[in-house]
Order: sequence, then C-alpha cells, then structure tokens
Amino acid sequence: MTMITATTMAVLLKPMITAHRLLLFQTQKHTTIIAKQQKQHGSLLVASSARQSDNYCQNLVDEFDPNIPIEKALTPPSSWYTDPSFFDFELHRVFYKGWQAVGYTEQIKNPHDFFTGRLGNVEFLVCRDDDGKIHAFHNVCRHHASLVASGNGQKSCFVCPYHGWTYGLDGALLKATRITGIQNFDVNEFGLKPLNVATWGPFVLLNLDKEILPQQEAGNTVGSEWLGSCSEFLGANGVDSSLSYLCRRVYDIECNWKVFCDNYLDGGYHVPYAHKGLASGLKLNSYSTKTYEKVSIQSCDGGSTESEDDIDRLGSKALYAFIYPNFMINRYGPWMDTNLVLPLGPRKCQVIFDYFIEAHLKDDKDFIERSLVDSERVQIEDIVLCEGVQRGLETPAYCSGRYAPTVEHAMHHFHQLLHYILKE
Repeated sequence: MTMITATTMAVLLKPMITAHRLLLFQTQKHTTIIAKQQKQHGSLLVASSARQSDNYCQNLVDEFDPNIPIEKALTPPSSWYTDPSFFDFELHRVFYKGWQAVGYTEQIKNPHDFFTGRLGNVEFLVCRDDDGKIHAFHNVCRHHASLVASGNGQKSCFVCPYHGWTYGLDGALLKATRITGIQNFDVNEFGLKPLNVATWGPFVLLNLDKEILPQQEAGNTVGSEWLGSCSEFLGANGVDSSLSYLCRRVYDIECNWKVFCDNYLDGGYHVPYAHKGLASGLKLNSYSTKTYEKVSIQSCDGGSTESEDDIDRLGSKALYAFIYPNFMINRYGPWMDTNLVLPLGPRKCQVIFDYFIEAHLKDDKDFIERSLVDSERVQIEDIVLCEGVQRGLETPAYCSGRYAPTVEHAMHHFHQLLHYILKE
C-alpha cells in the first residue's frame, strides 16, 4: 500500500482548495451582484411606481379644463375629492409650495412664546427668541425623530422628551446627552432644521419650499407673494393688527378640504337655504365677487333684522376674502374671524377658526358670547352640508357638476388656480 505523506496530500489538495475558493469568491461576487441588481431594481420599481402614480394623477388633473368659460365649464371630477393618490399628489404641489398661513402674531407676542402645528406630514414649530426675532423649524429632534415640542406656551429652550437633546430658541443644539464615544459628529450640523417664516398683519406664515431667506427679506416680499395686488385693499378694509384676539374653535370634518373651500366660495348661493338666521342679516342681492391673482373677495351689504344684536354683529358690510389655497378672512361689523383648512386625508379635514374683535368691545362679554353662539350655529350648518357633499361625491351617481355663472366665479377661480399649480 502506497503511503501518502503530508506534503503529497497538500500538493493533491491544492487544486481542490483553489477551485473551492474560486467557487466561493464567484458565489459571493454573484450574490453581491444580485443584491446590487435587486437594490437597483427595487429603486427602479419605486421610481417607476412614482412615475405611474404621477402620470395617473396628471390624467385626473386633465379631466378639468380651466380654459372653458364658466358658462360652459364642468366642475373638477369627483376623483379630485376622493382619490387617495390624488390627495398625496396635491399635498406636495399645493401645500408644500408658497406662503401658507399657520397662525397669528398674538401666539408669539412675547419672547419665549411658541406654538406648534402640522401641515400635511410637516410638523413645525414657531417661536420668538430673547431678542424678539421670530424663528420657525421642523419640529423634529435630530437624534431619533421625536417631536421636540407640542401645543403652545413659553419655553426658554426645547428639550426633546425622548432622550433629552436640548435646542435653543434659535434652533442650535445646546446639549446632546450620553454621546460619549460618538465619531464624526459636528454639533453645528445637528440643530433643528429651519423653515422660512414671515408675518403679514396679524398672521404668521411659513414657506416650505424656499431656500432659507433672511427674515427681513422674506418680510419685504411676503405681502406681494401671498396676497398679490389685493394686499393694500385688505389692509385698508380692517384686516390689520389693531384687532384684539379672543379665542379659537376647532372642527374636524368628514370631507375633503376642497369641499369646505367650495362651500365658502359659492357666492352666498347656499346661504338662504342653509343659514336662514344669517340670511336675515344680509342683503344677498348685493353679493359681489372680485378675483385677484391668488385671492378672491366676496362682499355683501348688511340688512335689517329683527334683532338689533345681529345688526351690530354683522355691521353694514361683510367682506369674505379667500386666500389660495386654504385660508379665509371674514371681516364684518366689529369682528374678524379666520378659517384655516388643514387637509387630513382624502375625506377628512380640520378647520381652525380664530376670532378677533375691535378693541373697544373686547370686554363686552354678553355681546361676545351671543355673537359666538350665532357663529357656531352657522359652522354646524356648514359641517352638515360639507359632509353630505362628500358622501355624494363618493357615490357612483356623480362625476362632475356645473357652475352657477352669476355667483360661483370665486369657486371657478379656485379650481383654475389648482389646475395651474397641479400642472406645474
């Protein structure tokens, strides 16, 4: 029997080991290539899906023709109000662009004042620092994405409730807890992410898509960018900072955000049918509408009513300003109230009412209470209307409707603006 030495065995096994290593290397390389291809394929699938969704939504946009005169035009299709893909599509194109009203200056009147909010999936934080400067940030901790603050109030700094990371009122990271041993970490790169903020009159506005501008520069242009050529008109008609802030009411409504806007923009069409109490205090045949670049103004003379209190509340003229895409300013008698419509889903929105009154009446509790009760009645009536419309839009019986040419110019203007923005 032939004896095989260790040296001989090594010589015999070497080709086998080399072949095995080569096979293992090729297998690993092949696996890496497959993984890379799968990752690339996955990215391509996501991109392809996004393109398909975008194309699908663009087709829905094209179902409305903004160039057809109102006398012949159809309203946008019901899919604009019901389709989940369309809702996501318009969030990015409508709400994440341009100046958006998010609050009022009274909320940040003093140093250390702050308030928070949400627009689509953007969580934001607005505050005033020790020097009186206003700041706005994404309300997201840079550590593990917890919300840094909630509600409103006063703070000298923001401490994340999750792991205690602390931020100054200017957004700078002041303290990062228990990060001993961390590498490649620059504290200056981990402050809160800023947002553009500006004010106009009593309102605070954010712009989510602009590069961060010096606040003075943003303040110089916000009026013309947000309101266009009607900014002076609104200022001259009592929409200013001289009014006293009173209170807030919040309504969650089971309808698409545009349903609420459409209801507001029908030129008083629904008022005599749905708001009989309000109708008795207005001369509805005096209703008029004027459109600007991104604003429509509806106005109506006050009328005689059985109750003198109603006359006092509504005054001699009511002005209703709609600022694209989701903000309303109502100025009547000694009152101003604003309606901010926040989209929460394809069939859900939240409407925030803020009430202001002329300073000489801010202590007249009886008058204020009666007026707020009257206003609440109108809001409940509108909620019933809007939720009924949403249910109708979701049925197979309805696709598109028509405009009433003599009264619904503001609504048509709103739909034209939407189409223009969605096609950009």
